[in-house]
Parts: sequence; structure tokens; C-alpha cells
Amino acid sequence: MLEIQNIFKTFNVGTVNEKVALAGLSLKLEEGDFVTVIGGNGAGKSTMLNAVAGVWPVDEGKILIDGIDVTKLSEHQRAKYISRVFQDPMTGTAATMQIEENLALAARRGQRRGLSWGITNKERAVYREKLALLGLGLEDRLTNKVALLSGGQRQAVTLLMATLRKPKLLLLDEHTAALDPKTAHKVLQLTEQFVQQDHLTALMVTHNMKDAIRYGNRLIMMSAGKIIYDVKGEEKQNLQVKDLLAKFELASGDEFANDRMLLS
Repeated sequence: MLEIQNIFKTFNVGTVNEKVALAGLSLKLEEGDFVTVIGGNGAGKSTMLNAVAGVWPVDEGKILIDGIDVTKLSEHQRAKYISRVFQDPMTGTAATMQIEENLALAARRGQRRGLSWGITNKERAVYREKLALLGLGLEDRLTNKVALLSGGQRQAVTLLMATLRKPKLLLLDEHTAALDPKTAHKVLQLTEQFVQQDHLTALMVTHNMKDAIRYGNRLIMMSAGKIIYDVKGEEKQNLQVKDLLAKFELASGDEFANDRMLLS
């Protein structure tokens, strides 16, 4: 479903701030893969997600989604293949619009728009049913402005919006990092539920090694713009945080001390 072929990305080329963010990165995801991504600061995790989403062009290499070469496509052209949930809960929703209006925007993405009545009763019933899955009581607050929701509630709604129309690829960029532990756990459970029930292909960046081990069927570790460790199946299930810390220390050397607190 996703194939990244030997991509490179360098920022501020030719200046004192030149930074090689991706250095010949290659990765292949099969349909239904739920891959967690870990690594220290500057490892290239978010840069990889931004490259796949088309936020900026890569210097070299190719990116294919479901066999379609999207390397030269702009961010909005790739949007029909990709859904994304960001770290900031305020990013994925329109705060001044109602919950049902946000869901309607997500449900109609890529469709032709007409002059018919905004949201039908049939659509409203579907939104209520979907919101009930979140277990947050939002199914009874359809007409509430999203701005009235907590950060965790907004992130849960954003996740629902991202999966309402099954995307070919779901990108999750540390989407629980700004939430308190209890709410983060709830959003991660919902993530796993949506990915499994709709057989989605997902790529989830996280700094939390326990979450990286617990969720998904595959784990990759990045350092200096490359994948340095790739594990799945029974080997992943048997991993412990100390194993990942040892792998990271071996690959990162001096950088490890700066990232240990964050990663653990």
C-alpha cells in the first residue's frame, strides 16, 4: 500500500544550517500493516511522514501509494489517498463549526458539492452512531461547537474524521503526545479499533516505546534519516523497552543520552 524507494531530503542546502533529514530511506507497507515508528529527535520520523504526505518534495527517490507514483504530486493531490492526524489536537478540526458539520466535511471529502440541504437526517444518524463508538457522550452533542471540546475529545473526533472515508494510508504523527496519559490511552485504543475494523494501513510516529511495542504489527526505529531496526510478528510481541533502548544506544552513540528520557 505504501512504498518508499531510496528517498533523500536535505534542508538549507549550502548553508551553515544544512541538515540531512532523510538519507536513502526505503520502506514498504503491505495493506493492513499498522507500523509504529520510533527514534530520537532529528531521526527523520516526522520528515518521513511529511514527505509521504507531500508537504515538501523529496530530493531523490520515489513514493508510491497503492502502486501509484505520487512523488511529483502536490499535498492536496495526495489528499485523496491519505488521512492524517497531527500532534496538536486543535489542528484537525474547524473550531467554530459544529461537531456534525466537521464530520460532514470529512464524509464528503473528494465528492461533488451541490445546493441541497446541508446535513440530512440519515447522515446525522450515521454520525451519531459513529460518535457513540468513541464512548465520550459526543453523540448527544452533535450541534455543539468543536471549540467547546477538550483536547482529547477533539483528537478523538479528528481520528474519527480521518477514518470516516477509508483512506489508503493513515498517518499518525505523535497524535497522543499533547494529551494526558489517561486520554492518550483512550485515543490509542480507538486508533487500534478503527485500524483493525476497517483493515487500514497506518504509520504511527511515537516517542513512547511502550506504545510502539504494544500497538501495531510492526515496529521500525529510525536514526539519522534511515531505518536502523525493523521488527514484526512474534519477535515484536516479545520485545521489551530495554531491548529497544539497547538498539537505540548502539545506533545513536553520544546522542542517546539526550534522548533517553524522551524515549522511555
